[in-house]
Amino acid sequence: MGKAWKFGNDIDTDVIIPARYLNQTTPEFLAAHCMEDADMAFAKEVQPGDVIIGGKNFGCGSSREHAPIAIKASMVKAVIAESYARIFYRNALNIGLPILECPEAVSGIAAGDEIQIDLETGKIDNLTQNTTFQARPFPPFMQELIKAGGLIPYVQRRKKDA
Repeated sequence: MGKAWKFGNDIDTDVIIPARYLNQTTPEFLAAHCMEDADMAFAKEVQPGDVIIGGKNFGCGSSREHAPIAIKASMVKAVIAESYARIFYRNALNIGLPILECPEAVSGIAAGDEIQIDLETGKIDNLTQNTTFQARPFPPFMQELIKAGGLIPYVQRRKKDA
């Protein structure tokens, strides 16, 4: 369960992690500046389990992986958006950041609402407004990839188990 942080449409990678911070690449450093150009309070106040709510085309712009890394390092449980830029979508999954597409949830969740997500089923509960939304869950192998922490740990685990 976590608090919803709501952002609008076309949140680009430079808003997620401003280019002026790309001289450092540690996840902790990136998390300290995540979303600061959209909401100065985010990096200081975000708590483990919180959820980012975005509109259309979340993660557009640069193809750099820094943006999903910054979000994941912020301990955000997931991002829920109407749609994602394709490169952000792929980068997020590659590093094990859960992302869900659910326009109904985006419309039905306000900033500050308490949200609970079941990543296995795609069920999104807005505990503040007592509403439920259904996102399409990832197939089992993608859920394993996310649980492993991303593509590289997933492949390493599979090789080790083979």
